[in-house]
Amino acid sequence: MKTIYVCLSSVMLVALLLGAAHAMPLSSAGRTVIPADLQQLISVDYRAIHDSPTATALKTQIMQAQQNLEQFETALKGIGINPDKDVDTLAFASFRTPKQGVKGVGVAAGPFAMKTVLKKMTAQKIKPTKYHQSNIYPMDGGFVMTFLDDSTLLFGEVSAVKIALDTRDGDVLGLDTNQTMADMMSSVDSAPVWSILDQLGTQNVMRSALGDAAKIADYETLKKRLLGSRYTMSFSGGVNFDLTVVSSDSMSAATLSSLVKAGLLYKKMSASATEKLAMDNTSVDSDGSDVNFHFKSTDQQFQSIMHSDLFAAVSR
Repeated sequence: MKTIYVCLSSVMLVALLLGAAHAMPLSSAGRTVIPADLQQLISVDYRAIHDSPTATALKTQIMQAQQNLEQFETALKGIGINPDKDVDTLAFASFRTPKQGVKGVGVAAGPFAMKTVLKKMTAQKIKPTKYHQSNIYPMDGGFVMTFLDDSTLLFGEVSAVKIALDTRDGDVLGLDTNQTMADMMSSVDSAPVWSILDQLGTQNVMRSALGDAAKIADYETLKKRLLGSRYTMSFSGGVNFDLTVVSSDSMSAATLSSLVKAGLLYKKMSASATEKLAMDNTSVDSDGSDVNFHFKSTDQQFQSIMHSDLFAAVSR
């Protein structure tokens, strides 16, 4: 049976693909382009990744296995933006659409000068297309981008960017009309790395984490009572990861907590030394209608986990 270790590794992987440091709330300009039918929103700070040897080492490892981050950085460099110097924060939002499935956009904020970037693009004879009142420019890797203000850039695949601009312009309902997701965001958006995940996404994550336990009939009933989840992560004083699954009532939270604890005990009997270390550093408990997962390790311990076969498997 898969353990919560796999779940934690997978979620931490998503955050660390982007870097980790001292995050801040989503900018007002960025918030306006996030549709209400949000699946997941991840926000991280790109500035201080070099302050954490652990985060830097993990980013290097992940970039060897994942091409999307490298393609994004290449695209930014192609328009004159150095990610290591010019980007403060990155937010990635995936959202559901009625006819096009799940789409995603990114929002980058930083001290890049819009006029300088546009001047370079003009010199390269890169011409924009007009959409509403925005100029949309092509980037490398199949991305397009547009400036939301002097220091905020929206990017992604063209149809996703247009939906985000429709949201800003009031043609699509925005994040603030989704009370559940907005409330979860207010609980975490001052953390170093934070994310919120909708009901369906949370159900899928927990199904994967529980493995065989998710096949029992009780879980099919339980999953309907899982409303969403949120997590935070920091690299101050070691590695700290906190995941909260929000359920509809205390009984559901207690049941999920018990299932996860049983899964940890079962897996531990056949786990490797590195996996046992990860599980020993993980605690699970319920508090009212919430289920709280906490993982904490030293930098040295985490780097040992990071180089394990299991973590390498989920990083691909």
